Amino acid sequence: MSTPSRDGWSGTAVLRRAVARQRTRLAGGSVLIAAHQLCEVAVPILIGVIVDRAVATGSITAMATWICALAALFVVLTVVYRFGARMLMAAIAEEGHLLRVELCRRILDPRGMVTTYQAGELLSISSTDAEETAYLLDYVPRMVGAAVATVACGAVLLHIDAPLGVMVLVGVPVVMIGLQLTAPVIARRVEEQQSQIGRATALATDLISGQRPLQGIGAQRHAADRYRVASRRSLAATLHASRMESAHAGAAAAAGALSAMAVAVAAAYFALAGDLTLGQLITVIGLAQFLAEPFTVLATLPSSVAEARASANRVADVLSAPARRSDHPVSNASAAPSAPSLDVLDASGHLMFCAHPGEMVAVLTADPRDATTLMEALADRDRDTGLSVRVGGLALRDIPYGRRRQALIVEAHRGDLFSGTLESNLSMSGAESDAIAAALIASCALDVVEQHADGLEHRVIERGASLSGGQRQRWTLARALAADPHVLVLHDPTTAVDAVTEQAIAEGIRGLRVARGRTTIVFTSSPALLAAADRVIVVDDGRVRGEGTHDDLVTSDDGYRELVQR
Repeated sequence: MSTPSRDGWSGTAVLRRAVARQRTRLAGGSVLIAAHQLCEVAVPILIGVIVDRAVATGSITAMATWICALAALFVVLTVVYRFGARMLMAAIAEEGHLLRVELCRRILDPRGMVTTYQAGELLSISSTDAEETAYLLDYVPRMVGAAVATVACGAVLLHIDAPLGVMVLVGVPVVMIGLQLTAPVIARRVEEQQSQIGRATALATDLISGQRPLQGIGAQRHAADRYRVASRRSLAATLHASRMESAHAGAAAAAGALSAMAVAVAAAYFALAGDLTLGQLITVIGLAQFLAEPFTVLATLPSSVAEARASANRVADVLSAPARRSDHPVSNASAAPSAPSLDVLDASGHLMFCAHPGEMVAVLTADPRDATTLMEALADRDRDTGLSVRVGGLALRDIPYGRRRQALIVEAHRGDLFSGTLESNLSMSGAESDAIAAALIASCALDVVEQHADGLEHRVIERGASLSGGQRQRWTLARALAADPHVLVLHDPTTAVDAVTEQAIAEGIRGLRVARGRTTIVFTSSPALLAAADRVIVVDDGRVRGEGTHDDLVTSDDGYRELVQR
């Protein structure tokens, strides 16, 4: 089926597509649920018939016949509900899965996206909101079944006694219309609730992921205060929405009970007047009692639909978020060469520094902010750094995303691992077994495998929290080396390892990358890595202040020597 363009997504469009995408299961399930409700309506009718035609006459044969009919009705009632519910749950599960996959694909799009949602909010949208949106497929058949049951009850009562039927067929819609007036208010309250919950979740995700730095600077109390404020806002929004929903549900329940009571009182009056038989009275009382259920469903569904719409609006926000960067198609002739150099240009377009194929270049910055700025430019994160990067003479944005990973990988200082196995965190890059083995040796990560009885099949929890800092750092380095890009940029890859291991890693990186003719740039202040580099570039205040080998700079540059020794 056709889908709206990215700019055309809205919450309504998301809900409509969910209905259209699951229309087969939704139609089948709705028919079965409606049949179940008709069977429910038939139960008090059949009981009334049994009273009039079997109990009143004293016929054993008639009683046995009608009881068998009642038993058969209950069998049909149970079967249609079971298969209808199974069909609808399958539709809900599939639609939730499709939405989660689509949201994850959009969030992980290499072009990025322009959005005000934080990481925790995106996590909430791609899980909770996607599930809540899919549950519209549960509300539709419930609404269909309740409407069918209400009309059927009204028709039966109209047949038994016209005033009773009119009370149901006219009174119920009037009350329903009155209750619908609160639906927009409920939708706004629920949307605000979900927004505040998303912000609190985002803040909690950020604080937990930064727990160690917070402990290092003693900012735990400040972080806890920030989360407490966000949590209170979320609680207030939840209470406001819950009060409105509770008031609506209470009004619906009261209206349903009063309607059932009115029908029952009217039926009793007509029975005393001789207009109804005993069996008809029992039928009317049973239908009046049953009517409370579909009436409550019809009255409370607007609140549930409002929740689904609020979630769908947030889903639509993500799906319609514009890409940060456009992917301009280029011809094969303009693709990056197999052994490209890397050039970093300053704001005026002049060459700041470069790295050639087969060369390992170390960059030492006097201010960590300079390293951050350069890393942002190399990662093409769309920050206003004033710098531009070229790989093989091509700007990063001119390299197709399908080839960019092979052309350039920027491995940040803090790399995260994914839940799964040690092996899955390496093979996800598509590397061959030989490349993985070489990367494990170069990164000194073999002992991580040897420390666990299940080796590469050892399970890793989210973010690699089950590993030590040094193990995690070496494994992310091994993952970057196994990917074997033409240009690899590393940022402080050995800060969590001892000096002996650091020396081995420096030699391993150089031996693996230089032998393959690859370009390597390392942002570091480690003497071992600086000594292993072909050239060291010293950056101070955004400018190159010095360049040479580590030994030459140590001998001739006092400022360099101080930077290395601090």
